[in-house]
Formats: sequence, C-alpha cells, structure tokens
Amino acid sequence: MKAWTIDSFGRDNLKLVELARPEPGPGDVLVQVANVSLNYRDQLVVEGKLGGGFDFPFTPGSDLAGRVAACGAGVTRFSVGDRVISSYVPGWIDGLPPGSAARPYTTTMGGPLPGVLAEFVALPADWLVRAPGSLSDAQASTLPVAGVTAWIALVEAGRLRAGQTVLVQGTGGVALFGVQIARAHGARVIVTSSDDGKLELAKALGAHIGVNRTAGDWAKAVIEATDGRGADHILEIAGGANLAKSVEAAAVGGQISIIGIIEGLDLTAPALPLMLKQLVIRGVFVGHRRATEDFVAAVETIGLQPVIDRRYPFEALPEALAHLARGPFGKIVVDVAQAQNG
Repeated sequence: MKAWTIDSFGRDNLKLVELARPEPGPGDVLVQVANVSLNYRDQLVVEGKLGGGFDFPFTPGSDLAGRVAACGAGVTRFSVGDRVISSYVPGWIDGLPPGSAARPYTTTMGGPLPGVLAEFVALPADWLVRAPGSLSDAQASTLPVAGVTAWIALVEAGRLRAGQTVLVQGTGGVALFGVQIARAHGARVIVTSSDDGKLELAKALGAHIGVNRTAGDWAKAVIEATDGRGADHILEIAGGANLAKSVEAAAVGGQISIIGIIEGLDLTAPALPLMLKQLVIRGVFVGHRRATEDFVAAVETIGLQPVIDRRYPFEALPEALAHLARGPFGKIVVDVAQAQNG
C-alpha cells in the first residue's frame, strides 16, 4: 500500500512510500481509507511545532473516513463493509479524559500516535465510530476534529440555547461547523474574519452578521451588533493576546471556548472584566467517542452538510498542506481511495 511518511520534521521531508499492508490483530479492524481531512494541527505536527514523542518514520493525519476491510478476532462493533470515521482521542469513551494534573493526556491520532494518511490502517475497533449515512466519505472525514470540537464547545459543554448569540472567529473548519450548529439550535451567529469575501460566504451559510476584524475594533463592533449585550458563546480560535478581545466582547455570564493557537500558545486577558462578567473560559480538547456518536446522530437529524473548500488527490498532500496554511473556507480533504469517494 501507499502511505505518506516523514523521517524528520518539515514539509519538505514528506515522502509517499510503499509499505506492507497492516493486519488487524485481536480487537482491531482494518480500514480502507477513503478520505482524510486536514486540520491546522496536522501542519504543526509536520513542522515539528507540537513537541516530541514521535517515532520516525511517522505518518501524519488524524481524521479519516473509510470502510472496514477486515476484522480481527473478537470484534463485534463493526462488520466488513461498514463505513467508519476515526475518533481523535483513542480510548476516551466518555466523561473526563484520562490523565492527571502532572500528566494531562496527550495521546492522539496523527501525533504522537501514527496517523491515517495511508491507503489502509489497522486500528482498535473502539477507536472508530460509524459514519453518518447522510454524508459522503469526503464529507464524513471532516467530522472527527473540527466538527466534534464545535459540538463540544457549543452543545455538550456549552449547553447552547435558542436565542443566544454565538461568535465564531475565522472561516476554517471549526468556525463553519460552529455556524451551522448554532443556527440549527436557534442561535444568532456573528463571524469575524479579515476577508470580506469569506464573510459574505459565511452569511450565505447562515451567519447573521459578519465583522471584518481588521477594519476597526471588532470587539466593539460585536457589542454594538448585540445592542450592548455581547456574545453568549465565543469560539476562541486565534488564541494568544486575542483572548483579551474575546473577554471584552463576551456577555455577562458568557462562555469562551479556547480552541485555537494561531496567534500563540500563551493566552493573555485582563482579569477584572473576566471577574466582573463572571465568564467561563473553557479549554476544549476535541471530545470523547460518545460525543462523536452524538454529533453523527445530530448531523443526520438536521441534515448538516460540511463545507469543503477543496479536495486534493492523495499524491498532492504537500499542495493540500500549502492550501491549509493559506487559510481555507471550511475544510481541505485528501482523496485517498478514488473509487470510494462521493
């Protein structure tokens, strides 16, 4: 089979190689990968910006959709031919994630665990979720990280209610899933971006208001657009010093979900408004398998259609990563098995 590997960090070190097809052991399933969607973290992994602990040669990528090609002994959750998607945090079935104060759990697909940018992968059956029947493989591949992150932030943890205001930052995968989830729950949606064209596309998707964050003070613009109330839920995707603006834009009793680190790992924000508004600032580490299953059910119920900016052939992974670095509108998807894609 073919797989993408790196022998050392750096996009220039990516190689498309021939490897032996894996065999499923007891409790494992062999998945023929149809599609892999890319996340910002995949770019960071390839560039070596998420720390060490990688065994080289290393295959990147965390989000797959495909079909079960074979089952190991004792597998009962799936049968050959079933369509599946990956679960980003292996072994986290429900509740709080594994780990401790001194050692928070960081064992995830596509870094430090081997990834899924390969024609076949063998994985424990417990690491997989049945794919939604309403989506193609390409669409389903976008759910495990971006979709589940937005779902956890707004619904699972955020308890989003109709009539609330949701602010999403940017127009990448998590942001646009946030737009669609918020609209399906009867919320008002504000999107910030530096690109007026993308803001118009976001409004066509269902956002009520678009704010160009480079055209002035976006936090004040959000406050004005909500008649002084502010946003009840904020998907903080930029990170770094941008958190201070999110605190300013948040409503009293609002919730800020820390999702992205585009502007830096170290967050800064003024303490006084945070305390006076009694804000909840929550770190979101994607989510557990049960939430993924709940999200899949919601996708089928509300007819959610993931936004894919562009699909690339398997051989064009470097070009796909370059597009990801430029900032897509929605998701970038790699077609691994052409015959399975819809």
